[in-house]
Amino acid sequence: MSYYVKSIVPIMESKYNSFTNVEKNIADFFLQNQQKMDFSAQNVARKIFVSEASLSRFAKKCGFHGYREFIYQYEKTFGEKSEVAVNSTRVVLNAYQEILNKTYSLMDDAQITRVVEYLSQADRVVICGRGSSGLAASEMENRFMRVGVDIDSLQDTDRMRMQALFQGERSLVCGFSLSGETKGVLHLLREAHRKGARTIIFTANNKEFFTDFCSEVVLVASLKHLSYGDTVSPQFPILVMMDIIYNNFISHERKVGTELYGDTFCGFEQEKSQRPLRVAAERI
Repeated sequence: MSYYVKSIVPIMESKYNSFTNVEKNIADFFLQNQQKMDFSAQNVARKIFVSEASLSRFAKKCGFHGYREFIYQYEKTFGEKSEVAVNSTRVVLNAYQEILNKTYSLMDDAQITRVVEYLSQADRVVICGRGSSGLAASEMENRFMRVGVDIDSLQDTDRMRMQALFQGERSLVCGFSLSGETKGVLHLLREAHRKGARTIIFTANNKEFFTDFCSEVVLVASLKHLSYGDTVSPQFPILVMMDIIYNNFISHERKVGTELYGDTFCGFEQEKSQRPLRVAAERI
């Protein structure tokens, strides 16, 4: 049976690189912890040699009002991980489930709606990535091309640099980089933004400077701190998010098509109802 639990682990992972050394020490404790204990501020502060004020600042940086709210969510989603897998099949399936739970925790429905609108409005879409992220970019091209999107995927750094010259206000550029450090991808996003294009980065490592040149920062699940993270293909977290966007895109286009059909039908019926009046007037 599938289960989805909101977790603060992917939030800590996505913000990890922006933490101070003290905050990284706190994050490491919660990310690596595998047992239930007294998580009071006093006990944790003593255990990892930080101040209670540091715990409070850390919690707020993770998006919570304070440490008590942070630890409430942490304890709520905390579960001991099984040390022994039944078999190799279950190892892989458990890793997939952990990725799905992380994705669920990072989901921002309002952001997905905006991304779908960008895809619908763009005259041309460019998707780029290197390595496994490049394979995910190619898959996205194949999926969206079939539903009428003018889309192209790039995996070569030189092509990314060349394509940066041809972007404009009607373009949408998406970059796939789990690390958030792929140079070719970042270059294309920066240059496209400078030319007025909308830009989106899909990453597991949120960095503060992304907001300087990205219209949206879409967080995907990190493979770090999984029970069996080395069994999962690196592109899987991106593919999960892509499927969510694709499903929303199809639903959005179907709704738009239905509304357009309705407007056209109403217009046609109105035209028919007014036609006898116009004919009578012409005869007069």
